[in-house]
Amino acid sequence: MHGTSTDAEPAAPVDVAADVVKASVEGRSLRQIAWMRLKRDKLALAGGAVVLLLVLVAVFAPLIVSLLGHPPNEFHQEEIDPLFGTPKGSWGGISSDFLFGVEPSNGRDVFSRIVYGARISLLVAFLAAVVAVVLGTVFGVIAGYFGGWVDTVISRVMDMLLAFPQLLFIISLVSVLPNDLLGLSGSGVRIAILVSVIGFFGWPYVGRIVRGQTLSLREKEYVEAARSLGAGRRYILFRELLPNLVAPITVYATLMIPTNILTEAALSFLGAGVKPPTASWGQMLSDAVGTYKDDPMFMIIPGLAIFITVLAFNLFGDGVRDALDPKGTR
Repeated sequence: MHGTSTDAEPAAPVDVAADVVKASVEGRSLRQIAWMRLKRDKLALAGGAVVLLLVLVAVFAPLIVSLLGHPPNEFHQEEIDPLFGTPKGSWGGISSDFLFGVEPSNGRDVFSRIVYGARISLLVAFLAAVVAVVLGTVFGVIAGYFGGWVDTVISRVMDMLLAFPQLLFIISLVSVLPNDLLGLSGSGVRIAILVSVIGFFGWPYVGRIVRGQTLSLREKEYVEAARSLGAGRRYILFRELLPNLVAPITVYATLMIPTNILTEAALSFLGAGVKPPTASWGQMLSDAVGTYKDDPMFMIIPGLAIFITVLAFNLFGDGVRDALDPKGTR
């Protein structure tokens, strides 16, 4: 009897340790596991930090400009050489008073216009991504779940929109629409057009991914089990399918935002963006075309702003994709 009890005693600590390990593994949610993976990606964290900084700059632009700059549409002719029309001093007039220098000819503060330009770029990019994600998710789930002629019609519409010349459509639309529309005026109309058109022509990219994922998920055992238990279509769509589509939708949304930033900058460069004197990075690049030989900093600074912003979003988006789908291929 004593020997038997002695032999059984050492097994207890092993069972306790196994239970602790099992509990610690089971206690982690998918969100926690994804966050642990993301924390190991230093480039993604650096990109996320830059993205957060840019968002804060856009939100608190008036406060930042009041502390470190000048009003974005205030002229400072005293900073311009009257003979050549270029900023006084070196590096485009960069000084302690004008952190990024001044614009040629008119002397507006480049730092203030970069800060306010971040508002336009991020606002258009985020809102257009929201429009694209909402439309793409709705139509993608419908096409993938119902199939048949519904899938055929939605898929052909997506193919048509993907082949449509988006930039030409926006330019032509801007030229014919009035300055006042639905209570908006000036740059507000342009922003609404950019968000609507970029988002509308962007949803097929999301829709294709959601459709493919839905086609796969609708054949899973848990969906078949819910259907066999009498669950309706609404329950299956909102309780079974959509929660499992959050990861791919989130990944694609983070990768869509930098594309939208580039699209907005290109449209502003072509004159189809916000109206002057509203600050825009693409518009600043367009203004710098005629003066880049005499004042290259006026082109370099907004170009760097676009480059750093897009790079930060891409790094962060790649990190989110790897964290949510480590087995996926790039």
